[in-house]
Amino acid sequence: MERVLKDDAIQEKGERARMVTTRLPSDLLVFLLGLTGSASFVGAMAIADLVKTTLGPKGMDKILQSTGRGRSVTVTNDGATILKSLHIDNPAAKVLVDISKVQDDEVGDGTTSVVVLAGELLREAEKLVNMKIHPMTIIAGYRMAAECARNALLKRTMDNKDNTDKFRSDLMNIAMTTLSSKILSQDKEYFAELAVDAVLRLKGSTNLESIQILKKPGGSLKDSFLDEGFILDKKIGLGQPKRIENANILVANTAMDTDKVKIYGARVRVDSMAKVADIEAAEKQKMREKVEKIIGHGINCFVNRQLIYNFPEELFADAGILAVEHADFEGIERLALVTGGDIASTFDNPESVKLGHCKLIEEIMIGEDRLIHFSGVAMGQACTIVLRGASEHVLDEAERSLHDALCVLSQTVTDTRVIYGGGWPEMVMSKEVDELARKTPGKKSHAIDAFSRALQAIPTIIADNAGLDSAELISQLRAEHHKENSTAGIDVISGGLGDMQKRGICEAFKVKQAIVLSATEAAEMILRVDEIITCAPRRREDRM
Repeated sequence: MERVLKDDAIQEKGERARMVTTRLPSDLLVFLLGLTGSASFVGAMAIADLVKTTLGPKGMDKILQSTGRGRSVTVTNDGATILKSLHIDNPAAKVLVDISKVQDDEVGDGTTSVVVLAGELLREAEKLVNMKIHPMTIIAGYRMAAECARNALLKRTMDNKDNTDKFRSDLMNIAMTTLSSKILSQDKEYFAELAVDAVLRLKGSTNLESIQILKKPGGSLKDSFLDEGFILDKKIGLGQPKRIENANILVANTAMDTDKVKIYGARVRVDSMAKVADIEAAEKQKMREKVEKIIGHGINCFVNRQLIYNFPEELFADAGILAVEHADFEGIERLALVTGGDIASTFDNPESVKLGHCKLIEEIMIGEDRLIHFSGVAMGQACTIVLRGASEHVLDEAERSLHDALCVLSQTVTDTRVIYGGGWPEMVMSKEVDELARKTPGKKSHAIDAFSRALQAIPTIIADNAGLDSAELISQLRAEHHKENSTAGIDVISGGLGDMQKRGICEAFKVKQAIVLSATEAAEMILRVDEIITCAPRRREDRM
């Protein structure tokens, strides 16, 4: 038979392809194949095993250290952050990394659960493939099971959108459940309150742009607070008003540093120093005209992305205008958004420039730093959460945790259905899927049964991570769930079963639904693979 592929290309077929979603040397591969028969998707399961220790309220964190310059260190237990930082060579593992990213973008939380569930579905599928069940049969069974699981949850959701107080307490419960597996778990009531207040200000919008998170090292996490309006991490310049009421703000991105002659290889021939002074004076005049144009917009606050030199700063101060230089990009874009202005770069026709407005601008102190506070902004829902903490790493992780909570809450405000947490939804789904397996004839029933076992893996891992006896707990939980409308789940604090309703452990239905559907689709995609072709690398031709 002719060889079609280049010399260095590797081709894996059928059973062996399912095994080799990792790149292994061929002799080791043969050894592994001998060990595990037709094992399936080592890479995907390895990724799931990597993040599963971070699952649940007692999950551990990972330290990620980059090999680049500066060797930056990240401490996190956020599934998406961990997987995003890994350089993965393995095709199946990449699919799992992608679903965790999509989960993060779509609903913000559940990034670890979705990878763990997909990994468990593949682990179960491997056993079925060994029993000579065709992957397409497994996929058909998984699809039926996923639909059944979703419907089981739908029947048991709660929806309190008409009752404001109850809905707020639902949001508080969801925020506390989300935060309980993160660094903020010690002060989860406090941060849940912050997150719920911030999201309720959005009045149903899922655009988190108007919630600014500002990190300031120092103090403890408990010193964090929510402030209405916008805080710009800049100082007010010298000799300028420190407080302005009813501000009209011009947000600009323009060069304000041309009042001196800068010579970048330019050649100007003059026959006396007086001529240089003339050039300087002309530059100065140009700057003065520009400043006058800006003042002509009828503003009392000017925020610029770039430097403002002393001369224009002086002109602004004389006109009683507060000028802020070097406002960073994210700061300036957000400022324009919340004050309802545009970012301008030319000032010839003031009528076409949209100014931003706010009721009060003043200087405030946080820790050692001076910052500028804009309150009563045009976009009423805008607010700033100031996070304090012991170090940059703690603050970064606190921000990630808070971001997850804010995402989940903003999704819940639009889709108000809520379910209990703590392994309860998985047991509810698992029970219904089990019943479906009993009713389904043929080989598909094996796959449906496998789906039910994979669902039970999530509460098992939550219990294992808390150092509890998972086999004992899960069997107790299964027995509890055979009673009608049980609300039992795993209570990792007491180390036994608990009533999720009394403990107030809630999750958003939308997050759970996204986990089940994404994990099933990812597992299905990897199951369809029967051949992996690793292309030969391009060779450099020897140029003589």
